Amino acid sequence: MNRVGRVERTTKETSVLVEIDLDGTGRTDIATGVGFYDHMLDQIGRHGLFDLTVKTDGDLHIDSHHTIEDTALALGAAFKQALGDKAGIYRFGNCTVPLDESLAQVTVDLSGRPYLVHTEPENMAPMIGEYDTTMTRHILESFVAQAQVALHVHVPYGRNAHHIVECQFKALARALRYASERDPRAAGIIPSTKGAL
Repeated sequence: MNRVGRVERTTKETSVLVEIDLDGTGRTDIATGVGFYDHMLDQIGRHGLFDLTVKTDGDLHIDSHHTIEDTALALGAAFKQALGDKAGIYRFGNCTVPLDESLAQVTVDLSGRPYLVHTEPENMAPMIGEYDTTMTRHILESFVAQAQVALHVHVPYGRNAHHIVECQFKALARALRYASERDPRAAGIIPSTKGAL
């Protein structure tokens, strides 16, 4: 069965299209108008081995907030759609990724229950290009709300803002990949004592 999600989301502020194939090869086609965010979404596809298309037209004449937030909401919804009933997946995934002086630790449970724990170094540079570094947490919050997953992201140390943010996205991609992959020993089995996720 194909594990593909497609979400179109249109408001007065943004128009977003997200398509994701969980069993892809890491092909990406990303265009949000926010260069650094495009780079981070590319990490999700490439390191998650998800084929990922993201096209967002947002009110960037105001700022990048709505564009970033609405894209994350659509990505979470598409990811949830692609997972289907979650039968036969590993469910849990974790990954630790270093990027030079920075380190990110990410653990995910595709539980059906949205919850986020997020810590990163304080006093980071406020901007990376047109990307507001305070948006990283908001991206994760938005994704978690729509994907309905429990996500713990911890950056114990780092100095360079680019590295601190990027290692989070790389670790997130890998953790999502590991959690959503099919478990050959549990084909057709939903990994929960409840019988549903």
